[in-house]
Amino acid sequence: MENAPGSIGWHDLTVENAGEVKDFYEHVLGWKSQALSMGDYDDYVMMLPDGENAAGGVCHARGVNSNLPPVWLMYVNVADLDASLDACRRMGGKLIGEKRKMGNDGRHYCLIQDPAGAYLMICG
Repeated sequence: MENAPGSIGWHDLTVENAGEVKDFYEHVLGWKSQALSMGDYDDYVMMLPDGENAAGGVCHARGVNSNLPPVWLMYVNVADLDASLDACRRMGGKLIGEKRKMGNDGRHYCLIQDPAGAYLMICG
């Protein structure tokens, strides 16, 4: 069920100063951070206070993430990513960047912007 179409699969925030921002959320919300190696730097999986369940991520605006806006992004699962991207364009939305591969499971995702200007990641 975690990848069911229409369900929210993840949340993350991409910012220039991910280290400072993850500290902010640790102190304000009680989240705990786990470093996630991105090669030459770490992004952070933010864990609920129980330390066992993920709440989302705080990422550096580097590499493929350099064009992401500094907003909390929801990742919403869709049945057919290409069809949803086509519908986005037809309905007055924009694709922000290209489709990207998600992990090693063959899934992809893309940042879109709706006609009102709001951002959303869609995954398929």
